Amino acid sequence: MADKDALVKEITPRSEDFSRWYTDVIRRAELADYSPVKGSMVIRPYGYAIWELMQQALDRRIKETGHVNAYFPLFIPESLLKKEAAHVEGFAPEVAWVTHGGQEQLEERLVVRPTSEAIVGTMYSKWVQSWRDLPILINQWANVVRWEKVTRLFLRTTEFLWQEGHTVHETEAEAQEETLKMLDVYQDFTETELAMPVLKGLKTESEKFAGALRTYSIEALMGDGRALQAGTSHNLGQNFAKVFDITFQGRDKTVQYGWQTSWGVTTRLIGGVIMTHGDDSGLILPPRIAPYQVVIVPIPRGDWRETVLPHADRIKGELEACGIRVMLDGREEHSPGWKYAEWEMRGVPLRLEIGPRDVKNEQVMLVRRDNRKKSPTPMAGLAEHVDGLLSTIQQALFERAVAFRDEHTLRTTDRTEFDSSLEGRPGYVVASWCGSAVCEAKIKTATQATIRNLPLDPQPTSGNCIECGQPGQVDAYFAKSY
Repeated sequence: MADKDALVKEITPRSEDFSRWYTDVIRRAELADYSPVKGSMVIRPYGYAIWELMQQALDRRIKETGHVNAYFPLFIPESLLKKEAAHVEGFAPEVAWVTHGGQEQLEERLVVRPTSEAIVGTMYSKWVQSWRDLPILINQWANVVRWEKVTRLFLRTTEFLWQEGHTVHETEAEAQEETLKMLDVYQDFTETELAMPVLKGLKTESEKFAGALRTYSIEALMGDGRALQAGTSHNLGQNFAKVFDITFQGRDKTVQYGWQTSWGVTTRLIGGVIMTHGDDSGLILPPRIAPYQVVIVPIPRGDWRETVLPHADRIKGELEACGIRVMLDGREEHSPGWKYAEWEMRGVPLRLEIGPRDVKNEQVMLVRRDNRKKSPTPMAGLAEHVDGLLSTIQQALFERAVAFRDEHTLRTTDRTEFDSSLEGRPGYVVASWCGSAVCEAKIKTATQATIRNLPLDPQPTSGNCIECGQPGQVDAYFAKSY
């Protein structure tokens, strides 16, 4: 990430430069900033508050499905990482190494955790003895380090935050059920909390997680027509169990290898929210993850401190008593117009304006961030009305994102149309694919688009492979991606 010290004063229009708009919004809204460590970011309090709300909502779902949280070490001995050949090969270019402890060179290099399968597998081999010890259903919230060459705030940084689940099961069927269950959990989380519609599907062999049997993903479509891998769930089969000797005595007294899964989402979801919902004025936050769901802006006219402010304070208390997160902006050094623009830029879902005339009429003015609609609203029953309106905004954002995705999904059997559609950033282009990795690679070279995933419930294919013309196996979702 480039070092940019200048304060962002204006937000670049999305249509002019989407990438610059994205960075401007993050810095102007004080979500994150560049750090002195190349490729790493500082998550600022407003950005971290969003992450905390995401974390709480997902952690609740993870625990409701029977998982518990634990913590594994940041450092992994080189010998452990190298045990699974495909795994180490997949992560080798991104690994950060620790070679010295103080002034002394280490006898064995340590890896700074890029993911935890190796250290988790080592511990599970100690903990699993019998089928009665299964399943192991553990999740951890942690940071990981991957030495990325090209970085972008939230989307791809050297260090980022995530959760990673690691489970061991008695049978292959149980592991597969777990893998798909967590994919469903991720879909419910992203669509319900983030108002971000996703496509569930199976990754191709070339796109799957290093060392996995099968990888599944949820894919979201951003406002510029690029796809974002929003979460992954891996059926690891017995690959890691065999490498790390995760064995148990089965019900029939034979020694068997465990069946494993792993799954995770990261802070890149914050970037996904920005690019799914934001506009030229800045952030638009879904109410469920907005640090402040309502901002109250008192209009300072006359003796407003004696008339307007007490009503604003009372309304704040009533809203908070209903569990609504509220900011009362009583700063006198800024005009109401400045505050309107500031809180719009920060994405607060609902603005509540109150002035002397409103107090006299026993009403307030409510302004939605998603569509800027204004509605005079009686003070009586206000908290209940606001709570309902926040739910309406949440649903409206989701429906708008679904409509955008549908409008930017093209199905084609024509190669010329396929190529021309992928010249820009059109969204998803759905076309038949024969299943060949060679065809997949040729399409990527020609268009820079990848197969995002394959439908879990594939319909009859639309025809012949868009690349080779041989009979197609499945209609794949192609897109340029982050």
